[in-house]
Amino acid sequence: MSEHLDQTVQSLQKRFDAQFEESLGETTIFVSPEFIIPVMTSLRDEFGFNACMDVTAVDYYPEESPRFHVVYQLYSMDNNVRLQVRTKLNGNAPSIDTVEKIYPSANWKEREVYDLFGVNFVGHSDLRRIEMPEDWTGHPLRKDYPLGYEEVQFTFNFDDIMQNKPQPKD
Repeated sequence: MSEHLDQTVQSLQKRFDAQFEESLGETTIFVSPEFIIPVMTSLRDEFGFNACMDVTAVDYYPEESPRFHVVYQLYSMDNNVRLQVRTKLNGNAPSIDTVEKIYPSANWKEREVYDLFGVNFVGHSDLRRIEMPEDWTGHPLRKDYPLGYEEVQFTFNFDDIMQNKPQPKD
């Protein structure tokens, strides 16, 4: 870990009771959802993480509680350092403050997380679907979302599949 990243991690641990993890050369800071705005502001203003490269989420249903992790990938151009910030959210209607006022590039990324995972970003300027149609029901990247299924056709099951498969009308 670089000296800059080490100082950043130590400061966040002291000020925000953040947890730190390093795995496969990637540094991750876990922060409580209520601290996301001050942590992200501090990372931008004090530690030079001037680019939010990505915002995504992970659904650990049913294995883990809290169920969701919202993941922010930050980059410091001046120091050539990357940092992952994670916050854990529980429940079927997770919600967290938006960081779009700190990192404007988070706008569409937060909309995508909202659309596909159902995470509500409080205070977002335009939180609406971006991938799925407006009338779509549910959030397709949640682990409890029902899957569609079509059996793969092979030579051994060709007749069974063709019998049940809808055929075009002539």
